[in-house]
Amino acid sequence: MFDAVDALLASRAPLPPPEERKRLRKAHGLTIDEIATALQARRATVSGWESGKTEPRPPERDAYARLLEGLAKLYPAPANTAARSEDMAVRETFTGPAAPEPAAQTLSAGETSEAAAMTTDENTQSFPATAPAPRPVRTTRSTAAARHPGAKKATPADTPAGGADPRFTNGPLAVVDADTDGQVLAYCVGGLVLEVPAKSIPALMDWTLTEGKLGQPRLSGPGKDADPLLVLTEAALERYGLPVTLTDEERLAGRIPEGHKVIKQLARADWKLTKRGFGPWARIYRPAQGSERNCVQLSIPSWHALDSRHWGPAGQLPPAELARLLGVYASRVMTPRGSTAVTGLELMTALRPQTRASEPDADGKRHSEHNPGSLGKDPVAPAPCEAPDGHPLLKDLPRFHVRGPAEKLFEEAYDWARPMTDAECTLRHLVGIDVNMAFAAGANGLTVGLGAPTHVKAPVFDPKLPGSWLVDLSHVDLSRVKVGKEWVELDGDLLPSPFTPKGDRPEGPAWYATPTVAYAVELGYEVRPMEAWVRYDNGRYLDGWYNRLRDAYLATMADLGVHAELEPTDFLAAMDGYKERDPQLAVVVSAIKATVKGGIGKLRERPRGEGWRPGEPWRALSRPTWRPDIRAAVISRTRINLHRKIVKHAAFTGQYPVAILSDCVVYAANGTTPLDFLPYRDGKPLPGGFKLGINPGLVKHEGTQTVLWGEEVRERFNAPELNLARYIKDGTVTDADNGE
Repeated sequence: MFDAVDALLASRAPLPPPEERKRLRKAHGLTIDEIATALQARRATVSGWESGKTEPRPPERDAYARLLEGLAKLYPAPANTAARSEDMAVRETFTGPAAPEPAAQTLSAGETSEAAAMTTDENTQSFPATAPAPRPVRTTRSTAAARHPGAKKATPADTPAGGADPRFTNGPLAVVDADTDGQVLAYCVGGLVLEVPAKSIPALMDWTLTEGKLGQPRLSGPGKDADPLLVLTEAALERYGLPVTLTDEERLAGRIPEGHKVIKQLARADWKLTKRGFGPWARIYRPAQGSERNCVQLSIPSWHALDSRHWGPAGQLPPAELARLLGVYASRVMTPRGSTAVTGLELMTALRPQTRASEPDADGKRHSEHNPGSLGKDPVAPAPCEAPDGHPLLKDLPRFHVRGPAEKLFEEAYDWARPMTDAECTLRHLVGIDVNMAFAAGANGLTVGLGAPTHVKAPVFDPKLPGSWLVDLSHVDLSRVKVGKEWVELDGDLLPSPFTPKGDRPEGPAWYATPTVAYAVELGYEVRPMEAWVRYDNGRYLDGWYNRLRDAYLATMADLGVHAELEPTDFLAAMDGYKERDPQLAVVVSAIKATVKGGIGKLRERPRGEGWRPGEPWRALSRPTWRPDIRAAVISRTRINLHRKIVKHAAFTGQYPVAILSDCVVYAANGTTPLDFLPYRDGKPLPGGFKLGINPGLVKHEGTQTVLWGEEVRERFNAPELNLARYIKDGTVTDADNGE
């Protein structure tokens, strides 16, 4: 009976209001994924509990309540917040959740920026596709610090229940512009505009750190808060004595000269620049004092800080619109730290910091120690087969030696095509499908090495052990493979090999990453590695990175009217012209995708000039995140995931791809949409095959051209195996594309 009574009590275990649940989790630096793992629940389930959309049931409710109770003891809410939360809980018991209060539209000259900034939460704000840009709110007093110089500096534990950090009430960044009267204005996220009194770049740095209230809370408990970002417009550059554009010499150097007057001003004010100097992305800092960082980052669009391939026309947007665009990216991904590639790499470290504070020692002091699951703070040398050409490990090789597959790990994305069969030539169209966020999906759940490799002779292959394996896979015959538990007969000549980027069948032993060798076993063939470089220290390092980027992508696409739960026909209709619904959010989507690909590419960054010679180290090698083995594993898994779907599709339908380029696959069909060849039955796709949808790993329509177009293009360039996937989107092929 006592057990039954305890169960009844647990079924009604009291929980704090939703806003307090979120505050407690963030105060302790926990992620929703960590709580879900501890409670053995799905991430979406815990997210629903925290938002108040759903309520936990026993036994999870008792455990969740116990967690929140423990956190409340560690991080008691401020008196005013606790009173408000209790009042809200009482009101919601009788009336339901209260509607959000409307944002203030104007502020008088004496009002502070906090009043306006607190009307939006940078971590939760949404920008519907049809909503107009928010009207700027101009203030003459930027912060309350001038009126309250003795105010206590906020800490993460002081974060209000709504999730906004009082240290960063004006958002993560500001676009700094100058009007015709010479007044400098800072356009912040949410339409807030601050008047900036700074007359020089050094003064602007001081204002940003003392009054600007700009920045972003850390993404992980042991991590660091993001430094404030200032984006300088052309008018602001002129106002502060900086060139509007760089000369050819400055552009090649990536910075303005050391003798520039602004750099001298910074030096006189004891400000320092990083090694990359004052360029399109400049970091200006003073040495940290304890845990307090004194660093501001500048981004200068007219110096090509925002690559048009990824950011589109963002650099030409008005200040308020640019602040909105970058603010969405910052709140959903992170404050940009440079190019999208640099930001993608920095996001990995922000989510998995290299060190953390230890438990107090005998004297009560904490020390820096390795953060489990991270890459550590020291760089790790690759295995010889993983090192790219020119690496110091290979300096003893003959000068013109070309390493073959048995010496070099070569895991790259597909670039494969074949001539069309007679039957395919009788069809009308070529339809391309593209895998959403393919490399992000490849990183999801992937076990990668965290430490140094260990060399093993004649190892037994272990699909759970990340590493590089020297093995002969030339015996794998795609004409007869296992699909699930059954052997199936296929036309192997119409399929690319899953083991090489060009789709050629291997001719002998070669180095492969673990996912590639594991796929050979999955297809039903025995593997006998001759040697391997394996990493016994391993983990799912990229899971948090994937989750962050996936959520950012899905949230932004939802704002554009493309939701995850759409039926196939509705999904295709929603994708048609989605970029025109809100061009700024479409740019954010492009930047998120570039963050994925660029971040993976940065794991094996090559030398970038600087007088480098083969055999000498280059700057990127000093980073713990220079990990070509992780890049190879992600690309390997992405290519294998795609091949698995192709085989499933061929076994069920008898249809084979005509061309593949990275994550785009082209099929011949009689219709113009993917539904004309994807085997949907009663609205359900082929299990394990291609599925239309916006989630990472699912596919969308890339483009459609006629079969006659494809044959004419190949005949024009006398290239029967010209990769049509490269041009399927708009059908444009130029002589330059084919080296003519």
